[in-house]
Amino acid sequence: MSPSVWFRSSVRVTLAFAHDVLAAAAAWCAAFWLRFNLEIPEGYVRAMLGQLPHVIAVHVAIFWLLGLYRGLWRYASLPDLQRILVAVSIGALVVPALLTLLGHGAQVPRSVYLIAPLLLASVMSGSRLAYRAWREKRLIVLVAHPNAKPVLVLGAGDAAAMLLKELAGSSHWRVLGLLDDDPRKQGGEIERIEVLGPVERVAAVAARLGITQAIIAMPGARHEVRKRAVDFATAAGLSVMTVPALSDIISGKVSVSALRNIELDDLLGRDPVELDIPGLQGFLKGNTVLVTGAGGSIGAELCRQIARFQPARVVLFELSELALYGIEREFRESNAGIEVVAAIGDARDAARVRALFARWKPEVVFHAAAYKHVPLMESDNALQAVQNNVLGTLAVARAAIAGGAAKFVLISTDKAVNPSSVMGASKRLAELVCQSLKGESGATQFVIVRFGNVLGSTGSVVPLFREQIARGGPVTVTDLEMRRYFMSIPEATQLVLQAAQMGSEGEIYALDMGKEVKIVDLARQMIRLSGLAEGDIRIEITGLRPGEKLYEEPLADAEHSLPTPHPKLRIARTRPTESERLVQDVTEWLARAGGSGDDGEAVRARLKGWIPEYVPGGPASAGVTAPRAIRS
Repeated sequence: MSPSVWFRSSVRVTLAFAHDVLAAAAAWCAAFWLRFNLEIPEGYVRAMLGQLPHVIAVHVAIFWLLGLYRGLWRYASLPDLQRILVAVSIGALVVPALLTLLGHGAQVPRSVYLIAPLLLASVMSGSRLAYRAWREKRLIVLVAHPNAKPVLVLGAGDAAAMLLKELAGSSHWRVLGLLDDDPRKQGGEIERIEVLGPVERVAAVAARLGITQAIIAMPGARHEVRKRAVDFATAAGLSVMTVPALSDIISGKVSVSALRNIELDDLLGRDPVELDIPGLQGFLKGNTVLVTGAGGSIGAELCRQIARFQPARVVLFELSELALYGIEREFRESNAGIEVVAAIGDARDAARVRALFARWKPEVVFHAAAYKHVPLMESDNALQAVQNNVLGTLAVARAAIAGGAAKFVLISTDKAVNPSSVMGASKRLAELVCQSLKGESGATQFVIVRFGNVLGSTGSVVPLFREQIARGGPVTVTDLEMRRYFMSIPEATQLVLQAAQMGSEGEIYALDMGKEVKIVDLARQMIRLSGLAEGDIRIEITGLRPGEKLYEEPLADAEHSLPTPHPKLRIARTRPTESERLVQDVTEWLARAGGSGDDGEAVRARLKGWIPEYVPGGPASAGVTAPRAIRS
């Protein structure tokens, strides 16, 4: 212990000890005063003062022997109050016994022996609690807002300082302490709230202060730093909230106190995407942009990101009436300066697609409409998957060429890499079709973008897990070792825009998806984020379904891709089509198959002929294991 720390500690102990000794003396005198209705007879004054040294000596010994000064007053809690009650109770027994042994017991009224300990316990405990409340700057808050919830703030930077100012006097939150990994901040104070230690001590600090809620206040920190803080807090059983994104705070869109619940996006450990803003402005500003599948999770977020770059018009093309209504209403309410066209229809309807292009003449086209659910598309719906994903792509791409669009962007998937499912093979065939159309594309440039799973997209595991958790379980996971790459929908769509702006020659851009995530770990995280303990919800292992893989293959590794100027985008090295008649053959087959009722096996055989790397069924072909349950 350094000399300065030892000195401060000694002063603190001395002052606390002196306070308690004076309190014992004051309680003894006050007991006489109350016993005689505020007018003590002269004879009893002599008795009171004469026995005072004995009373003080007894309490000095008891206080010191029981170690009342090991704890800090600012953290006074139930164990400290228990020690005070034990000390006062012992004193209440020892004082009359000692005075009786000394022959002075008869001089003291019996009621004084009862009143004095009560007064002493009240003074000693009350002063400690009052000091703690004062140190936390919450005495007024406790009185005005007794139901304010105690909370720990993780982070002690500028955002935390702003948060403390805005929460001062809050009727909802009462900040009791800060935690930060910077040793220079530990022991210091912000707005009279102390930095109690590093973030990893959140469990111990929360238990000591009786806190069940934490707020992450580090919006400018790297994602892995914020994720570490969330992991420590959730492991401690705390409910966790976070301040808004730093960009939103700086822009004035929201206040730092506009707290929100932690989402899975916060746990990805990924840094924000750096976009070529001037390049995207030149690419999109003032143009007409058409998005197919505009009501889906990917299509809708694409539209939102496109709107940032001030296009003249956005054509929302969607088959679902309800989804189209939702995205159109959102756009009209939040993007007043952009013309919105809500067009309902099927991407496979070539006449409808050509009519849209003829009327609105889009310069940029994003084709996001597709069937994406692997098991649903694997057997009875195999032909429909190929028709929608390939024929729809062909219809929109040809309309873009005929309409003179400058760029056509196909949204593809990581499941097109060495596909094991009909869905993945259909998307790979759509990629080949687009690359085959380059020869007849004229001024239209083709770009293909592949990415993996996005959190919260329609049909993904995240909405399914949320629904299962809300029902009380079980949460179904296909295999304990199943892993997937994940990114947030905004990040994925921002990188799609960046790839679209960069590409021109039919390249297939693969996104850097970061690290693989075990699906069972994702389920556990979602259970904790829902406020439940890991043992509250059962996780059931159902076994791989047809077409599913345990692991998705990397999209953007150095061996199978080439670098680009953007660190999160690489160009995939893929096999070119070996058939010069691919588009014609695919078109003719789909025209015949539409009425022939081709079954799943026939569809898979056809796909295998065009895509040699396609292995139908993949690892699931060995059979599906029986469901089994594990505890989360």
